[in-house]
Amino acid sequence: MADPGARSAAPDAPLDDELEGDEELEAGLELEPAPPSVEPGPRRLAVPDGEVVRRVDRFVADRTGLSRSYVQRLIGDGRLVDDAGRRLRANSEVRGPGGVTLEVPPPEIPYHLEPDPTIQVDVVYEDDDVLIVNKPSGLVVHPAPGHWRGTLVNALLARGDHYGGIAGVARPGIVHRLDRDTSGLLIVARNDAAQAGLMAQLKARRVRKTYLALVQGSVAAAVGRIEAPIGRDPKDRKRMAVVPDGRPAVTGYRVRERFLGWTLLELDLITGRTHQIRVHCAALGHPVAGDQVYGTGTARKGPEGLERLFLHAWRLELVSPATTRLVRVEAPIPDALEGVLDGLRAVEASAGRRASGGAA
Repeated sequence: MADPGARSAAPDAPLDDELEGDEELEAGLELEPAPPSVEPGPRRLAVPDGEVVRRVDRFVADRTGLSRSYVQRLIGDGRLVDDAGRRLRANSEVRGPGGVTLEVPPPEIPYHLEPDPTIQVDVVYEDDDVLIVNKPSGLVVHPAPGHWRGTLVNALLARGDHYGGIAGVARPGIVHRLDRDTSGLLIVARNDAAQAGLMAQLKARRVRKTYLALVQGSVAAAVGRIEAPIGRDPKDRKRMAVVPDGRPAVTGYRVRERFLGWTLLELDLITGRTHQIRVHCAALGHPVAGDQVYGTGTARKGPEGLERLFLHAWRLELVSPATTRLVRVEAPIPDALEGVLDGLRAVEASAGRRASGGAA
């Protein structure tokens, strides 16, 4: 069966195309507090006589210096009103003379953001600007409201290092994320300059991230490319989905090994939308093994012995801000996942012996 949305490419062809979700730091479902450098409170922005503001979100972002996405979240929460007190939408038009008032909420102080030396940090690369760590499955990357403990950030703080702070008080050093159930390589910045530089590399798609995933079924094309926009699932806002008005998303893949009923893929995360690999694979009809959100039936359970999501951030390539040299690191596939593959190989070998008339 041909893969819809995927087209073949030569094995070594460059995958031309962000790292924002699995992932650059994307907005979550809830309104984020103001960045720590932004003074909270009301801000009235005057619209001069004769001036017409076509999109009020762009006007407010330009006048305040706040990011447009953050302004849009404030507007969505009803925090932007005109002089008559009417709530405005992001695309509202405003005519002068007059003005609008934006209410900026105070930053949420993470009183419970404490170092946790009990969580092991597996550092696979380190220089003056960068740490690259191998995150285990089950570990959340950074704290969030109501969940200030037990994260990778708490473990990093216990090292006594300094980290970049431009991503917010709850995300020291963090430049991208991995899902809780995904294992593998994660970049951490040790200062503001490194954090800014690394995030710029990610946005310019100069960081190469390669994952390993076991997916259900036999993927027809040995090499392919999935191009399908991803956004919030209109039926369930806690999930992502391939939707016509989603953000562009591109995943390259290569078949690494085939089994009865399963395929092991190497996947290049060219863009970095939330749950991108899981959504793209499910959309192709090959959900990731052990995926409780996007998998169905056999895929949710996975092969014999699988007790987690079979998705691992295996390889990273980036330029270190400290040395300007190319850094390439790999994290071996975890023993628990390798054991599942060994079991599939044993099944494959047994089936081959039976087909050839050998002992069962």
